Amino acid sequence: MSNETISTQLRHRTIREFTTEDVSDDILDTIYDVAMQTASSRGLQHCGIIRVTDPALRDRLTEIGRQEYVRRAPVYLLFIVDAARNATILREHGRDEAAAARTQVFVEGFTDACLMAQNVVVAAESLGLGANYLGNIHNDTAGVIEALNLPKLTFPVVGMTLGWPNQDPQLKPRMPKHFRVMENGYQQQENWTEALAEYDAEMTTYYDLRDANRRVDSFTNQVLGRLTTDHDPHDESLQVARAQGFDI
Repeated sequence: MSNETISTQLRHRTIREFTTEDVSDDILDTIYDVAMQTASSRGLQHCGIIRVTDPALRDRLTEIGRQEYVRRAPVYLLFIVDAARNATILREHGRDEAAAARTQVFVEGFTDACLMAQNVVVAAESLGLGANYLGNIHNDTAGVIEALNLPKLTFPVVGMTLGWPNQDPQLKPRMPKHFRVMENGYQQQENWTEALAEYDAEMTTYYDLRDANRRVDSFTNQVLGRLTTDHDPHDESLQVARAQGFDI
């Protein structure tokens, strides 16, 4: 069973290179309308979007992300946890704003921002745009906060570039869904490496256009290479969130 929306979602590919054509304000307004309708925990709307248009800020985000194509994208959006607004409302009414700093609020805001980002991508792709999620903001979360002068009780969740696609990458193979869709509990495999052998073989046929002349490694080798006990600056994100005033 399918429809136009599902067909669009099943064709999802990361687009990193865009044409020089602008994305009109009318299209962006429509996308923002979709974002505003995203489900929100307790209806408190603890998330927001910052569009970055200043060239100097874009340069700084490109430097943090260490991916040059970020600079060239027509649209850059940053999705954030925003508990600052509701903390101010509490203060304006003589209430303890510490209630907006709780772990629950941070998790709600982070989840809401992720849901909002996904809704934006579906809307953008339905209009023919391409999109790229940018987890690279967490290469230096504190640097992003400083660059954008984010106040206490806000936190960057994920960046995103949007534009008209200037590349046609192949679909990236995904793990068979029976390994990830479970029923009534977690279903462990007796040996994951053996269970994923066919998927590993399929992954090695995929070309990532970031390095178009080189096939990617198998999934299990990616796990071994990327999940290490070496220091990872991403591990500092919770410390940065605490520095932003969240009680986590």
